[in-house]
Amino acid sequence: MLSMYPAVFFREDNGYSVVFPDLNWLATQGNTFEEAMEMAIDCLAGYLYTCQMDKSEIPGPSMLSGIDPAAVAKELDPDSPAGEAIVNMVAVDVAAYAKAHFEKSVKKTLTIPAWLNAAALERNINFSQVLQDALMNQLHLG
Repeated sequence: MLSMYPAVFFREDNGYSVVFPDLNWLATQGNTFEEAMEMAIDCLAGYLYTCQMDKSEIPGPSMLSGIDPAAVAKELDPDSPAGEAIVNMVAVDVAAYAKAHFEKSVKKTLTIPAWLNAAALERNINFSQVLQDALMNQLHLG
């Protein structure tokens, strides 16, 4: 399912800043407009995916015409003049993006003593799951 949110792309001296006003002022940037759009897609996918995993409420998107770039700029920095900005819709299929970028497994090669390997195989231990559990514990992520 496609998720679409309006984002304000601000032209900066060194590229573009991107802000999603509907999503707690979620922001990213890129050196070119194309890179900023790619980063915006990644940022949007990551935010929505995290909200889904945390079972957090996800606000609905505003209409594109309802976003005033000058008002967004003023909200971000009341003392700075509004520069060049455009509002653009950013779209992503969160499930497909997550599968390709966030949930992708990587192969790791490791060495353990032969006796430990034999004992684990006898008990049908899932080596990948044990390593994942140990890493999550070690990193205090689970």
